[in-house]
Amino acid sequence: MKTIIEPFRIKTVEPIRLTTRDERVELLRRAHWNLFAIHADDVIIDLLTDSGTSAMSAEQWAAVMRGDESYAGSPSYYRFESAVRELMPYRHIIPTHQGRAAEAILFSIIGGPRRIVPSNTHFDTTRGNIEATGAEAVDLVIAEAHDPANRHPFKGNMDVARLEALLARSAERVPLVMLTLTNNAGGGQPVSLENVRAVAEVAHRHGKPLFIDACRFAENAWFIKCREAGQSSRPVTDIVRDVFAAADGMTMSAKKDAFANIGGWLALNDDALAAAARNRLILTEGFPTYGGLAGRDLDAIAVGLREIVDEQYLRYRVRTNEYIGEKLMALGIPIVQPVGGHAVFVDARQFLPHIPPLQYPGQALAVALYERGGIRACEIGTVMFGLRPDGTEVPAEAELVRLAMPRRVYTQSHADYVVEVFAEIVTQREQLRGFRIEQQPAQLRHFTAQFAPL
Repeated sequence: MKTIIEPFRIKTVEPIRLTTRDERVELLRRAHWNLFAIHADDVIIDLLTDSGTSAMSAEQWAAVMRGDESYAGSPSYYRFESAVRELMPYRHIIPTHQGRAAEAILFSIIGGPRRIVPSNTHFDTTRGNIEATGAEAVDLVIAEAHDPANRHPFKGNMDVARLEALLARSAERVPLVMLTLTNNAGGGQPVSLENVRAVAEVAHRHGKPLFIDACRFAENAWFIKCREAGQSSRPVTDIVRDVFAAADGMTMSAKKDAFANIGGWLALNDDALAAAARNRLILTEGFPTYGGLAGRDLDAIAVGLREIVDEQYLRYRVRTNEYIGEKLMALGIPIVQPVGGHAVFVDARQFLPHIPPLQYPGQALAVALYERGGIRACEIGTVMFGLRPDGTEVPAEAELVRLAMPRRVYTQSHADYVVEVFAEIVTQREQLRGFRIEQQPAQLRHFTAQFAPL
């Protein structure tokens, strides 16, 4: 059927305040044109992130009521641990309050000056946590990923030859190799099972562990099932287990592919590294059986991990974003192709060629979406990635605007509204102007920078 039917019923609703354009112009001014500073109540369609914004199911809310808040040894932790191990067969499961906490713990132990951490593409908090230790975050994604219009089915893949060359010349500086599933900064693009295994083989041959940044592991597994030779008849759960069996550890934000509003974990097999991580956890997050989370959150994650591998849901999830992407391309709007699992990425550099990268075309488009239609999206370009640790600024490789779809939150009519707002912007795009940054922090500036229109 052509109609995208949500594979769930809506049981609880909350109102959306329908702001006017005049109201939004003033709200942008007060927020210094940073969409992170806009109050959520003033947003009509919130596509800023899919992290922590999912609608939890009836079963998850029931699990919240079962949550046990014992400080140590809570039954909620053991239900959580069992659910993680069902998909990710690691000896040590260490809960944290969210994914970046898992990253911070890991890199506080294995990072440091002169260290190099290669990945397909590090996302913002991963890169920030690596660089905060003095280490260097290196991206080794395949060449096809640099062309937004290239329809390679696995544009998230790591360039194995470049990894081999890096390890051949600098192995002593590399504590581990990472893979991000799916590749968020590159357009939500998946990594093939073949590539996961090839990267693991190279890493292990050089004596290096492979860690997976696993935030969208289920969406990645669905793409493997749909696109990789020999995988179409296999259950998603089996593909998930194969991916993690190839690796030695993982970091996870449960705010993505676990349908949770908060939470994450670090999982690994190395006993000594796990002991050091638990000690760090106690200092910064909490006791190892709650890790900064309430028991009810651990129980919600446990249920979410069972629900996320439902293949009917995954089919609907991916198709929803494809639908938006197809409508935008029909309007002549350039996007990253093929459409990723959690978001549509608009190529702002191609859409607004009159705005140079250091005037932030992605920010200009994101602001226009909010002003015209109350849609909040996220710039992934020079604002997010252009500031170097030494304080210099360079244009990012791509100027993208991410439309990240929260899980089980919006319907097809909301998607059609987003497309209508873009249709209006298409007729006015040459009127859009860039921005300058008036105030910014030294790291992760996109969260709190203040802008002014040019």
